[in-house]
Amino acid sequence: MQSPIYLDYNASTPVDPRVLEAMAPYFSDAFGNPSSIDHQHGARAAEAVENARTVIAETIAVRPEEIIFTSGATESDNLALIGVMEANEDRGDHLITCRTEHPAVLETATYLKKRGKQVTLLDVDRTGRVDPEAVQKAITPKTVLISIMAANNEIGTLAPIAEIGRIAHERGIYFHTDATQAVGRTEMDAQKLRIDLMSFSSHKVYGPKGVGALYVRRRQPFVRLTPLIHGGGHERGLRSGTMNTSGIVGFGKALQICKQERKSEQRRLTQLGNTLVQQLLGKIPGAELNGHPTERLRHCINLFLPGVENKALIVALKDKLSFSAGSACATSKVEPSHVLLSLGYPEERSYNSIRISIGRFTTEEDVARASEELVLAVQGLRANFTRA
Repeated sequence: MQSPIYLDYNASTPVDPRVLEAMAPYFSDAFGNPSSIDHQHGARAAEAVENARTVIAETIAVRPEEIIFTSGATESDNLALIGVMEANEDRGDHLITCRTEHPAVLETATYLKKRGKQVTLLDVDRTGRVDPEAVQKAITPKTVLISIMAANNEIGTLAPIAEIGRIAHERGIYFHTDATQAVGRTEMDAQKLRIDLMSFSSHKVYGPKGVGALYVRRRQPFVRLTPLIHGGGHERGLRSGTMNTSGIVGFGKALQICKQERKSEQRRLTQLGNTLVQQLLGKIPGAELNGHPTERLRHCINLFLPGVENKALIVALKDKLSFSAGSACATSKVEPSHVLLSLGYPEERSYNSIRISIGRFTTEEDVARASEELVLAVQGLRANFTRA
C-alpha cells in the first residue's frame, strides 16, 4: 500500500538523513555530559554543543553566547515572555502582542495577565497582518515587551517585523518574535530586524524533536531575563538541566543545511506552492486563499473550501494525503481557528478551511497527485451533501 503524501510540514518535518548521521555518535561514542568537561567524554560533548551553538547563531546573525538551548519553541516563548516581564518589573508591567499568535504566546500572555500584568492584544487585518501603526499607538510608558510572530503557523502571513523592531527600539522596548515557522525558511537577521529575543525549534527545520532555542540579545540593549527552570545554572543560568547533546548537534546540522540550501529551496517551494494554489483555486469552485496573497510563506497554503467540512475531507483522504485543519496544537479540539476568527471570518469558514504545507521532500509528482485527490474528494463530499 502506498504511503500517504505528507503535506503537513508546518506541524513537523522529517529528520533529514544528513542530520541523523551527524547525531549518531552522540548516542553512544560521545555520550558524555557536556557539563563534565574535566574528562574527554564530557569535553567532546561540550565541544559539539558549542560548535552547534555557533552554527545556529550564524544562521540568525547573532553571537554564540546569545543562544540559549531549550526543549522547543514553546519553552522559548514562555521563557521570553515570563522571563522579561518578571525581570523588568522596575521598568513596567505592559506586554503588547497579537490575536493571531501561537498558543505558546497567547496562553503565556493570559498567565501573565492573571499575575497582574497588563496585556494588549492587537487586531489584524483581513490578511492576518498587524499594522505597525497600531503597535505604535498601543505603547504606554509602562510597556516592557512587544511580541509579534514572524510568520503565522496557520496561514503563513508574514508580519512587518523590521518596522515593528524599529518602533520598539526607538521607544526603548524589548522586541520578541516567535520565528518558529520563519527560521530556516526565510532570512532572519536579528540585527537588521532589530529583534531582541527570538524563539525557534529544531523539528520545523528537519532536525529532531525536543530541542529549540531562544536568542537573547546581550548588548545594545542587554536583555534582562528571569529563568523558568532552576538547578545547576546551565546556559548562563537561564535554563538549567543536562543538555540534549545529540539533539543540539542535530539542530545545528539541520540549520547548517537550511542556510546552505535556503535560496534554492525557497525558489523550488515557491514554484510548487504556486502551482498547487493555482490548480486548486482553478478546479474547486468557490475556493479561496486565507491569508495574505503575497506577503506569506509560499509553502503554506490555507484554503477555504465552501460546503466542505475540513475534518470530513481529512478523513476521506487519510490513506492518500496527510494535511491538517490548522495548528497542530489545536487539531484535537473541535473549536474554530482563533487565527481565522481574528481575520474577521465567521466560524463556518474555519470549519471549511484546510492547511497544506509542503517541504524539502515534496516533489512535483506529489503536488500533481495531491491536487487531483483533493479536487476529487471535494467533488465527492459536495455531491453527497447535495443528495442529503
